[in-house]
Amino acid sequence: MDKLKQIEAFVDVIEQGSLTRAALGQNITPVMLGRRIDALEKRLGVKLMHRTTRHLRLTEEGTVFLDHCKKLLHELDSAEKIISEGRHKATGHLVVSAPAAYGRKHVAPHAPGFLAEHPDVRISFNLTDRVVDLVREGYDFGIRIGGAIDPSFVAVKLATNRRVVCATPDYLRRNGVPHTLDDLEKHNCLAFNLQGGQQRGWYFQQNGKPVTLRANGNLDCNDGELLHRWACEGLGLAWRSTWEIQPQLASGELVTVLDDYALPDYNIMAVYPQQRNLPAKVRFFIDKLKAVYAQPGYWMQG
Repeated sequence: MDKLKQIEAFVDVIEQGSLTRAALGQNITPVMLGRRIDALEKRLGVKLMHRTTRHLRLTEEGTVFLDHCKKLLHELDSAEKIISEGRHKATGHLVVSAPAAYGRKHVAPHAPGFLAEHPDVRISFNLTDRVVDLVREGYDFGIRIGGAIDPSFVAVKLATNRRVVCATPDYLRRNGVPHTLDDLEKHNCLAFNLQGGQQRGWYFQQNGKPVTLRANGNLDCNDGELLHRWACEGLGLAWRSTWEIQPQLASGELVTVLDDYALPDYNIMAVYPQQRNLPAKVRFFIDKLKAVYAQPGYWMQG
């Protein structure tokens, strides 16, 4: 028999002052309720109460045990209330991972507004271009831009994004416009190095199939913002996300090339482990980002 049901039966009978009234409140028979108390006394090896047809009287052991049981049930109710409220009210410590440049520009800046709306939350960010292990490293969720997602995780699309090859008009006038992927060999490609986590190359689609090309050039680094700056300075071709270069594309400072080979889907996603009840702190922060990103003109801001 369930220990908790035995304890609840014992406390309820004492508080109601009657086996019959307690049984009626629990929608069970007095006999069943009496069996639960008998099983509890047998398990403990002590008599908790003396029962007659008219009276209930606690033993000395029963008085001590009753006090502990009331405290236990109160703490259990409090714990359930806290957990239940956590599904509807954002509370606790929210730990988020995001790519470095993206996190600095499009995630962390929205934290103060979120905290003003949800003062019982504390947020920690880890901004890195390394693909972190969300479960092992203790993250509530991470921001991922494109790439394959483990099927044991949930991916929520935050915004539309593409990966494109871009350069300044001046660079293209001096070096020519690449028209095929083979033409990249003739150009100075600004790329992430091994420390930047993109040593495997640039990804494209050709004839409906994925293609990976090693990007070669005289400059590489592990920082996306620096690659962006080099591209705007006309130092070479860069493979960048539209979330980062949209203002420069709109102004004509940068133009795209090889668009026919661009990946069709490289969206910005919030990723978290599958779970039955997603904590409110995670759900609300993801909703906050989606709402901000959906604002007209948001991605045009420099």
